[in-house]
Amino acid sequence: MSAVALRRAVQRLAFTHRQRYLVSQVPPSKNVSQPSSPPASHVPSLDFHPIEQEPGQTQRTGAKSSKDSLSSIERKRRLLARFSLAILAVGIGVQLVYLGREWDPEEFKGKKLKLEDAPSSRWGRMKTRMADLFGLFSEPVWQELLPPPLPPPYQKPYTLVISLDDLLVNSVWDRQHGWRVAKRPGVDYFLAYLSQFYEIVVFTSQYSYTAHPIIEKLDPYGFSISHRLFREHMRSTTGNIVKDLSYLNRDLSKVIVLDTHSDHVSTHRENAIILPAWTGSSGDKGLIAMIPFLESIGIYKPQDVRPVLEAYGGKNIPIEYAKKEAEAREKHIEEWKHKRGSLSSGGFTLSSLFGGGEVSGEPTAMNSPIPPTYLEQKRAEAQQTYKQEMAYIEANKATLDKMIEEQRQQEAKEMSGSLWNMIAGKKTEDDKTSQPKGGEAPTQN
Repeated sequence: MSAVALRRAVQRLAFTHRQRYLVSQVPPSKNVSQPSSPPASHVPSLDFHPIEQEPGQTQRTGAKSSKDSLSSIERKRRLLARFSLAILAVGIGVQLVYLGREWDPEEFKGKKLKLEDAPSSRWGRMKTRMADLFGLFSEPVWQELLPPPLPPPYQKPYTLVISLDDLLVNSVWDRQHGWRVAKRPGVDYFLAYLSQFYEIVVFTSQYSYTAHPIIEKLDPYGFSISHRLFREHMRSTTGNIVKDLSYLNRDLSKVIVLDTHSDHVSTHRENAIILPAWTGSSGDKGLIAMIPFLESIGIYKPQDVRPVLEAYGGKNIPIEYAKKEAEAREKHIEEWKHKRGSLSSGGFTLSSLFGGGEVSGEPTAMNSPIPPTYLEQKRAEAQQTYKQEMAYIEANKATLDKMIEEQRQQEAKEMSGSLWNMIAGKKTEDDKTSQPKGGEAPTQN
């Protein structure tokens, strides 16, 4: 019985598979109705087929445009913005008209202009004043960087503007000390000796807060360096920074600039001497080699230093000047020999009257020492003055150090006192504001 039931089950299963196979082979008829969509509970299909539209036909979403449906707050904001722009435009127009006004006599003093040199048209006056407004970001902090010159004989006849970086000092790095600022060989003698002939101004492209301590180390007692100028005192032109000498408040015919960057002195190249940058070599003598040339200008006092600098333009100044000085000394010796020779051959001397000469112990003219030149005499005097100043500083070093320390303490005390007074004043104002009116006692909670 079980075998018959098993055979029937197998036959039924085979018939079912055969029927499914025949149904799958029959092509679907167009008239055959498609199966209905799945119930709403099924997951929706992801096959999206947008409805084709005719060209140029747009489909409306039914949403209402916000063009004509702004809220009252938004309309007020737009109206206020338009009103503000209108006020701004009117203000700019009024300001431009005001900038084109006639020149004020006080403006000529500040700008150092003459009436014939100033623009006469309204447009020209407006452009000049507009340039002055934007010049606040590119011009030096003051129109006159140095105070007025001292009256004679206290004012030095010439001004020597010296760069700091790669000329007087150099930043070096080593494993033992890290970053250090090294002084160039001979810088102390260079500054102290030439300060007899020049008003020395250190003009650096660094900012004051970084360069000021370095300059303090170079001249701790303030005997050599007269003035200090920093990055704040430079002028910006077409993306570059320059040391514009027209702001120095000095006669440019008496100004010499020593720098290592030609771009920094592009406005007054005729006053500049461009020197090679010092790389930190301990055997460097470039700074000392410049002393004789600069010293000769201070001794001979030319009316204008610019032609002198132009004559040495593009040359190695220490070598070329050494040749000139040697030639001048040879000429001096020849003139002295010629003069002495003429006197000894036929001249009348007091010693010859009494039969003197070498017998009486007086040297003859040809055996007398060669007298120094005018330059050598003044150089010897300047060196003697330098030695006296150094001896004075050495003898009074303790006193000078004490005075500097007292000055620093006084400045620190004044700064702290000013800060405390400002804080105390603010506190007093707050206390007065918190006091009750009419003399009533304050209540406590």
